[in-house]
Amino acid sequence: MGDYTIWHNPKCSTSRFVLQALRDAGVHVTVRDYQKEPPSEAELTDALAVLGMSPRDLLRRRNTPYDELGLGDPALSDQALIAAMVAHPVVIERPVVFCPTGARLCRPKETVFDLLPGSAG
Repeated sequence: MGDYTIWHNPKCSTSRFVLQALRDAGVHVTVRDYQKEPPSEAELTDALAVLGMSPRDLLRRRNTPYDELGLGDPALSDQALIAAMVAHPVVIERPVVFCPTGARLCRPKETVFDLLPGSAG
């Protein structure tokens, strides 16, 4: 089985569920507390490409400084959004799981099951 990596927030119940599902499936998982160890701009850009998402798609609005930072402004470029995400990783939605077949934002949390070995997803 290949290695999995999760961008994890231990305070988030969805993130904890996804991490436990990975462990229960017996996959080797590297846990990265992305708020304590934020991705670089290059890592975030690469992650977005693998996810097939725009920066705006990976922004977390609830319980973050999203509004205070003005991240809803449609005039902000992708590069400006990525820079804000690197500077304020709390605005990155979670959990993101990287696996041998790609990556996925696991919201809803049950989408993690599509990433596990033997799944059809």
